[in-house]
Amino acid sequence: MNKILFSYILNNFFKKFLIVTFTFYCFGIILNLFEEVEFFKNTDASILIPLLLTCIFVPSLIIKLLPFIIFISSVWFMVKIRNNKELLTLKVFGYSNIKIFLILAFSSFLMGWIILFFINPLTSTFVQYYEKTKSNYARDIDHLVTFNKNGLWIKENYNNGERIITATQPDKYKINNVVIFELNNNFNFDRKIFSRSAFIKNKEWILNDVKIIFFEEGIVKELNKDKYIINSIYDYDKIINLFNNTDTFSFVDIIFNFKMMLQKGYNKEFLKQASHSMMTLPFYLFIMTALATILTLHTMKNAANYKFMIIGLLITVIIYYLKDLSLALGKTDRIPLILSIWTPIMALSFLTLIGIVQINEK
Repeated sequence: MNKILFSYILNNFFKKFLIVTFTFYCFGIILNLFEEVEFFKNTDASILIPLLLTCIFVPSLIIKLLPFIIFISSVWFMVKIRNNKELLTLKVFGYSNIKIFLILAFSSFLMGWIILFFINPLTSTFVQYYEKTKSNYARDIDHLVTFNKNGLWIKENYNNGERIITATQPDKYKINNVVIFELNNNFNFDRKIFSRSAFIKNKEWILNDVKIIFFEEGIVKELNKDKYIINSIYDYDKIINLFNNTDTFSFVDIIFNFKMMLQKGYNKEFLKQASHSMMTLPFYLFIMTALATILTLHTMKNAANYKFMIIGLLITVIIYYLKDLSLALGKTDRIPLILSIWTPIMALSFLTLIGIVQINEK
């Protein structure tokens, strides 16, 4: 009998979770589809392209909203079994409030890890395809930046033509082994610049140990300089921020390809922040399930259903604001960055523990 009841709890709980997730997915498709149609309206892309890109992009948004989704699902499930007296039936067969809570919370916690290791790699692949496809249809491609196995590649316009920059071994505000090709407005070769390193903290790049090759009256000439300055539309922060999109790589990528991602130019602190932020997902699912259980089991009155939903929405909004506030304190070095990521978890865990003790006494 216990196995049947255990299966009943899990089946109904995950059924509510799938319904809420599908509802959010449909809303996400409707809202994002307008944006994609606007982007592709002046291109020769098939009408199916915006729909396809929307369908593969929305799952990454769903993962970000999972704590909110699991909270709604948990409240819905708990209110249902409480209102139709199924909760009393479960208690008759030995399922106390704390036991029901543990089943739901640990199921959410386990689901969080499954999503990180199996679903997140798929959604990151989808987002990579999404970004790549949109870049192929982008109308403004005068300026491009990319990282690949060969290092950093930049294409930009400057006053006298076009500039292509390659570099390897990015190191904080410096890029090394810099090669710059400059073409005139007719796309003819103007000059080629070699530099051992370049300081790119600002848009005024300082090149060190420079060799410039250029044509003068049809003769190839070479000029060596210790330092040389060029003006770019990019600085370090602008280049790095272009690749600070955690949706394009997964938790598994960070674990197994951390060194490779550093070699490609990803910032070490950013990767650490991303890995810890992703790692908090199972804990947030556990806590949000706990808060939903505490909220719904606090009273047995059916009239309080709307009150639960309003309070629940306020709680989730406050949690998201506190999460962002804590992360902002970490990014501004007010507190250690890793601590800023885990502080909301620790604070909510303490409050949840108090609530669990209270519902266990009911």
